[in-house]
Amino acid sequence: MNAGPNRPPEAELALLLQTHTEKLIWPCLLFLLYRKPAHGYELIQSLNRMDLPEGEADPATIYRNLRRMEEEELVTSRWEAGPSGPARRLYHLTPAGKQALHLFAHLLREKKEKMEQFLRQYRELFPAGPAENGKEGE
Repeated sequence: MNAGPNRPPEAELALLLQTHTEKLIWPCLLFLLYRKPAHGYELIQSLNRMDLPEGEADPATIYRNLRRMEEEELVTSRWEAGPSGPARRLYHLTPAGKQALHLFAHLLREKKEKMEQFLRQYRELFPAGPAENGKEGE
């Protein structure tokens, strides 16, 4: 991972990961690779079974993210000859990827707590829901 001149690698990693928490692709890929090394197609199938808010995983998006994660040294890959057909890349989690997975979990936990706090305050203000007092849509 490339650290800036005055920024430790951990701070750079945190900044990078904060930009990837919205769509959950990176944390889910890291989670799946923590469980076991996998080929891209297998990762796509596993992501689709995770029922992410983004819907079905687009293969081009997944492979683009895997390449970016490899550039950031969160994953590595190597070509593996298949029993039938062409060679395929097998992706592995790196120690930095494991660190990123734990940091993603921390960032997502913090985000969840903030969302829950907002919803608690919202329910206090609108105990009957959005249609209270005919103010739906306001």
